[in-house]
Amino acid sequence: MPNYRRNYVPGATYFFTVVTHGRRPILADPRAHLHLGNVFRECQQAWPFKLDAIVLLPDHLHCIWRLPQGDDRYSARWSWIKLEFTKRWLASGGVEGQTTRAQQREHRRGVWQPRFWEHTVKDEEDYQTRFDYIHFNPVKHGYVQSPYEWEPSSFHRWVEQGVYPRRWASAGTKLPNFSAVEHLCGEPP
Repeated sequence: MPNYRRNYVPGATYFFTVVTHGRRPILADPRAHLHLGNVFRECQQAWPFKLDAIVLLPDHLHCIWRLPQGDDRYSARWSWIKLEFTKRWLASGGVEGQTTRAQQREHRRGVWQPRFWEHTVKDEEDYQTRFDYIHFNPVKHGYVQSPYEWEPSSFHRWVEQGVYPRRWASAGTKLPNFSAVEHLCGEPP
């Protein structure tokens, strides 16, 4: 089994990839959007962090968090988010994937993969690349022609604030190249 090592830097900015169990497309369900939004907000109340960017794809999500000075407890936050989402998802009629007996003995449910991928953002260039990568992701996967067409994304907030033009990375415009990020961020091609 691989030796997973997390990079815990108090007050750092992190890029995350979190994947559903068996890559099931549960995040395409509007109930998932509702539950995940509520759980994120509740987590931020209990353990503050700034959510700079997020995109929900059917089977995974990407986001950037900034933790408060002196705080490196992102794993505890993700644990709570995944647990609370799972409870609410199943209570609202959401279906879970099949789990093995070993997973059941560990009290795992078939909603999320047990781990998540994390990257500590190094500098402004690294931040901007991952920020753009998050917002371009629905286009990359072929779901839409423009990031603006994808609802479960922080892209709309950043268009309203003037960070992105509405047609950024749309068909017919120069598209960004994220090949360096893709192989490092735990996402399939």
